[in-house]
Amino acid sequence: MGTASSSTPFSQQDLLDTFAISDPKIRSVFLNSAIRRRFLDLPLPGDDGLPSPETQADLLDRHKRLAVDMGRRALQACLDDAGASLSDIRHLCCVTSTGFLTPGLSALLIRELGIDRHCSRSDIVGMGCNAGLNALNVVSSWSVANPGELAVVLCTEACSAAYVMDSTMRTAVVNSLFGDGAAALALVGRPAGDFLDATGGDSSGAADGPRILKFASCIIPEAIDAMRYDWDSVQNRFSFFLDPQIPYVVGAHAEIVTDRLLANTGLRRSDIGHWLVHAGGKKVVDAVTVNLGLNRHEVRHTTSVLRDYGNVSSGSFIFSYERLQQERVTAPGDYGVLMTMGPGSTIETALIQW
Repeated sequence: MGTASSSTPFSQQDLLDTFAISDPKIRSVFLNSAIRRRFLDLPLPGDDGLPSPETQADLLDRHKRLAVDMGRRALQACLDDAGASLSDIRHLCCVTSTGFLTPGLSALLIRELGIDRHCSRSDIVGMGCNAGLNALNVVSSWSVANPGELAVVLCTEACSAAYVMDSTMRTAVVNSLFGDGAAALALVGRPAGDFLDATGGDSSGAADGPRILKFASCIIPEAIDAMRYDWDSVQNRFSFFLDPQIPYVVGAHAEIVTDRLLANTGLRRSDIGHWLVHAGGKKVVDAVTVNLGLNRHEVRHTTSVLRDYGNVSSGSFIFSYERLQQERVTAPGDYGVLMTMGPGSTIETALIQW
């Protein structure tokens, strides 16, 4: 795997000071978020103390610049970790929800990096924070059909390009939470088997990554508007909306989808040694932790990624996976669960084994 972020770290207090936010309710949202810093690329205030005005076109330009730059660095870090090169990539799947581009990020990165023009590619746009696991599900099927070939899932989210600067609580919740980040995960289908490697080496040997065993999804149609990215006619741009009830909706359904994931495997939740949950926000993580009966240690990577990067949307679970691998605590035979959640409202899960 490999990760990257934009260049400028901000603490929550930095952001409050930079944009002269004095409303005590909004300040409380920032300061009680369990986030220490985030990486952002924001317009700094002018002489009048206000951020420079930006159009939706300006934000799309920023998305393109940041997404390509972070994506390029995360992809190269991933290939270095896998002992592979750009010429080895046979499928590139790019995921983003913070801007719209045609041609998509996959085409832009193939041109930018000089990847083989015959590389198969796909783009997943607009699915939100759960989309990294949706992409992993799709790309794993490609890997089954193309054993021995290298595929990469690349999530690159320029959340700085999706900010709306106003004094409403709606935007304050979003502005207190998201950060820029990109994360890439490489896979190779086993030529002689029916499973996949999240590879840390070649497809035939002792890769230190796990194999993917199963996926399970759960969409909550009655909460379809709880997380959305829609047009703000007052600000004349797109804007995120997060319903305050999201943590409770997600928490209530986390148990349902986890039980479905483990059904017919002979496994219980207590058999799962590693939990990699999307760093969606303090209340979301707390709700999932309580409903699944987990302890703080089991979600330590989720909470540390939230602390150090904020919510980097679709790639958050890969940031957590990277921290788990850096600990070198996994052992052959260990099971893990990946969990992401996002608009729909949707929860995506995967069962893996080292």
